[in-house]
Amino acid sequence: MDQAARLRELVGSQPAAAAPLAAPPRSRILVVTSGKGGVGKTNLTVNLALALAARRRRVLLFDADMGMANVDVILNISPPYTITDVIAGRKGLWEIVFPVDPFLAVVPGGSGVAQLASLDAPVLSNTLAQLATLENAAELLLVDTGAGISPNVLGFVLAAPEVLVVTTPEPTAIVDAYGIIKTLDSRNPQARISLVVNMVESEQEARSVHAKVSGIIERFLTVRVGLLGWVEKDGNVGRSVLQQQPFLRAYPYSLASKRVNMLAASILAQDLSHAPVARESFFARLGKVLFK
Repeated sequence: MDQAARLRELVGSQPAAAAPLAAPPRSRILVVTSGKGGVGKTNLTVNLALALAARRRRVLLFDADMGMANVDVILNISPPYTITDVIAGRKGLWEIVFPVDPFLAVVPGGSGVAQLASLDAPVLSNTLAQLATLENAAELLLVDTGAGISPNVLGFVLAAPEVLVVTTPEPTAIVDAYGIIKTLDSRNPQARISLVVNMVESEQEARSVHAKVSGIIERFLTVRVGLLGWVEKDGNVGRSVLQQQPFLRAYPYSLASKRVNMLAASILAQDLSHAPVARESFFARLGKVLFK
């Protein structure tokens, strides 16, 4: 099956023109972020996307990691075009979307993502209008941001209806994760925030990290952050990186794979009946943040 056919199978027929930014989103959008680098965020996001796709959910993975995009490296794919080509007007968005399997496709990132906050208004509006079509194309849209609180990262985080904050037990990672949550509390308090603790020794350590973060949050903030799950240290993760394969594929029976599958199951089991309904699209909100 060629690339175009696989993409059609994943997303179905797409409109020739970009959908209006105000169109209500139908995809469930999860933005994955972290306060600092080195916590395994992108590796976790890629494997989570695969786990969701394995449950026959149509998933789009948008690599928004500000010029440090490496989703393609972890998946061992070579997309010919990236979001940079869309911004430059060389390609339309649906010409760069790269199918991975019948239920997963990737929107390849690149230096163009880092340029979003500095684009001229007409170029930014056109780019966001094209990106808005992603919201009607899959059941789940996962956005892998860069680490930290740069304007580009904050744009995605502050526009997000759901945010997964990835941290490790390392004290600096916990402090930086709290920094992201504090920003969400003040500027996007309606977001549903969940914590994922990576590279832990045990469930007890993961729950201890969550307890520390929750304790500080309850004292100073109004948001609440649930513990979505955790992933223990697993040598198979490092081995899969060297093999340029997601650990869910290279080592499907490893502890890390088990935990990511549990994360995927937890996401799909979440009760969203009381979640606030956004009146405008994720990318419309992103545009408002970036235009400020």
